[in-house]
Amino acid sequence: MIMINSTQVSYFTLGAYVYTNLFKHLSFIIIMFFYIIIVCSNLLLIVVICMNRSLHEPMYMFLCSLFVNELYGSSGLFPFLLTQILSDIHTVSASLCFLQVFCVYSYGSVEFTNLAVMSYDRYLAICCPLQYNTHMTSGKIAVLIAVTWLPAVFAVSVTTSLSASLQLCGNIINKVYCDNYSIIKLACFDTRINNVYELTAASLTVCIPLSVIFYTYVEILIVCFSGSKQTRQKVVSTCTPHLASLLNYSFGVSFEILQSRFDMNSLPNVFRIFLSLYFLTCQPLFNPLMYGLNMSKIRHICKNLLLKSVGKSRSSNKSVQLH
Repeated sequence: MIMINSTQVSYFTLGAYVYTNLFKHLSFIIIMFFYIIIVCSNLLLIVVICMNRSLHEPMYMFLCSLFVNELYGSSGLFPFLLTQILSDIHTVSASLCFLQVFCVYSYGSVEFTNLAVMSYDRYLAICCPLQYNTHMTSGKIAVLIAVTWLPAVFAVSVTTSLSASLQLCGNIINKVYCDNYSIIKLACFDTRINNVYELTAASLTVCIPLSVIFYTYVEILIVCFSGSKQTRQKVVSTCTPHLASLLNYSFGVSFEILQSRFDMNSLPNVFRIFLSLYFLTCQPLFNPLMYGLNMSKIRHICKNLLLKSVGKSRSSNKSVQLH
């Protein structure tokens, strides 16, 4: 009988950082730059939506939830990356690794659900405009935001707990951050329960939101093609940012799933690292820019804030010169 040396590991080693040693300071500056932009842009839009009563509408409440999730997801990744890039030993404690797994996976689940809720909101606004205010009450908005976050948090909590209970025969993860499937592959014994639960949870948190998005956009397209030119313009202006965000995120997630499940060693290592980080880095940067530039109300308020701040700085400079 073959004896297997299994244990509850106390730390993991991240093997992909060997490829960043040659340009780690440049990588640090670039990632820090992106993180500052992500935090500032998402935080700005959250404050703008919360502080302006004219934006206290369902669509903007769901957008605010989306921006909070971008902050949450990026904060679960970027400080970790920055620390690891400058470190000479790329190890992470098991507890911190599982915390990052929870943050990354819950971010991904919330993102899909949030986009589905936003598509449902656009469906009601375009296909049922007369009943929109009746359907989208403040109570329903609160319920939809809760549905966006709570099931995802619960599902990922179970996933993380199952992975943390595994007996492992190794501790090397060939990525730049902690990934649940990479940890499962280190297990010594049967991981059927983990695989079945992860597949079921992924199907529910991805397939159900995508089904909602598909149905709502089919209905929106029917109204669009049968409506007037003004209706089509409204559909394009309100749905373009949402569709762009959905496609961008779906691309990143699809590649990450493919890379986790299949052998991608034929691709350059730096390219694989970049694409594995794509859905966690580009989406938090893409969404505030896309919605901030395309939503006229948000754009006008941000423009007014910028003009006011410039005006105040000029007036303060003049008063200093006079004294």
